Amino acid sequence: MAEFSDAYRLTSAHEGGYVNDPVDRGGETYRGIARVHHPDWSGWKRVDAQRRKAGFPRVLDRDAALQKAVKAFYKRAYWDRFDGDGIPDQALANELYDTAVNMGVRRAVRFLQSSLNLLNRNQKDYRDLVVDGWFGDKTLATLQLLLRKDRGSEPLVKMMNIQQGARYVEIMSGDARQERFARGWIKRA
Repeated sequence: MAEFSDAYRLTSAHEGGYVNDPVDRGGETYRGIARVHHPDWSGWKRVDAQRRKAGFPRVLDRDAALQKAVKAFYKRAYWDRFDGDGIPDQALANELYDTAVNMGVRRAVRFLQSSLNLLNRNQKDYRDLVVDGWFGDKTLATLQLLLRKDRGSEPLVKMMNIQQGARYVEIMSGDARQERFARGWIKRA
């Protein structure tokens, strides 16, 4: 079964430290946690308290309690919402988690569900799933079936990456200011 710590380590490399970029739709963020989307996260109290200290924002990365709060937030808000511990393939769990962090859990699960549907050989291998963004028993059972038939997750992960990349193109096409994030997004897809 998949391990959260592996997925967390890989995704954390993309999330950086403290950022307050007016062009970024997330606004003020710490390690990828946007205040606008998660104003009640306990870590914001620690960030605000450290703001007055010399060396801000670098001092945040040395705050052990803050780093623990970040990791706990990511596990609860993303990994646990799609039962990452129950995913039988680490590469797939890593991809699902990273996409969930970057684009939201529901969108990540929709990418998974639609990819499973596209890889079912016109329903010869299994029936199509409802693409609703909710990770439940049917999605898990279908995923396990595909992994057995394909002997791994490589085609599934690639199909999810294609959808992720298409979404980035859609975002940049709708708002040219977002093009500045293109290279970072390409690394994720």
